[in-house]
Amino acid sequence: MDELLERLIESNRHYTTAGKLANYIPELAKANQNELGIYVVSSDGRTSFAGDCQKNFTIQSIIKPILLLLALMDNGEEMVRSHVGVEATGKPFDAINYTDQTLLSEHLNPMVNMGAILLCTLIKGQSYSEKFERLLELTRTLAGNPDITVNEAVYQSEKRTGSRNRALAFLLKSQGLLSDDVEEVLDCYFRGCSIQVNCKDLANIGFTFANRGRRPVSEERVFSARFAHYVNAVLMTCGMYDGAGDFAVRVGLPAKSGVGGGIMAISPTRMGIGIYSPGLDQKGNSLAGIHVLEDLSHTLYLSVF
Repeated sequence: MDELLERLIESNRHYTTAGKLANYIPELAKANQNELGIYVVSSDGRTSFAGDCQKNFTIQSIIKPILLLLALMDNGEEMVRSHVGVEATGKPFDAINYTDQTLLSEHLNPMVNMGAILLCTLIKGQSYSEKFERLLELTRTLAGNPDITVNEAVYQSEKRTGSRNRALAFLLKSQGLLSDDVEEVLDCYFRGCSIQVNCKDLANIGFTFANRGRRPVSEERVFSARFAHYVNAVLMTCGMYDGAGDFAVRVGLPAKSGVGGGIMAISPTRMGIGIYSPGLDQKGNSLAGIHVLEDLSHTLYLSVF
């Protein structure tokens, strides 16, 4: 497996410079675009890796499935579904645009920013600082890494430049879907996106979802198999932004990307995969990372289809 991963990294390395860094968050524009790494945790307990897999980067939108999981653990499926939907667009089949209708909870998707911001309000805690600490602790547990922390420079950069996310939060508030203080909610969200991980962390998180809620090796149960099913299904249809359909055809795995360059991919019952390459395609997904995943999926027949 190590030889295969090394070969895939080298054969796809030329894609690293074809993408664009997420320069709308100034700290992310400082990334080394030449970096590309992968880490795989298999169901037999073996780990394999290649390239720049030890490089730290911020989790960004890959926090969204963890946010969804924590909301499910705290509230149950029925309550979460009453606040945040699961459809890829939230639009009826004949809708022209969102201005034709009132914004409703079923229009919100947990894998895009507006839905994830609302998920922050569903986490239990006396304050948003406590809510975030519980989110951070769950991330550490899933990754098996107690040293995971927040990249303060990225957090401050996101907070300074987060005008669009503020607009989304105030839209939620104007529609009566969010009642808490916008800045407190967004602070939790910005901190969550600024959690610092590496490919190994993402592979361990992905494996726990692939293993129906049980950690690698120890088989310790972290969450129910039903919640794994729920999150994996949402990732399959919505995890790669508006490139999810193309990704399903090319790769065929539940996955979540982040604009920091990470991808967490899940091969149910088989493996968890963590990839890093900060150059992004037009959809905001790691360009080289998708090519590596596509080749790995084809080689090992990983597609769920």
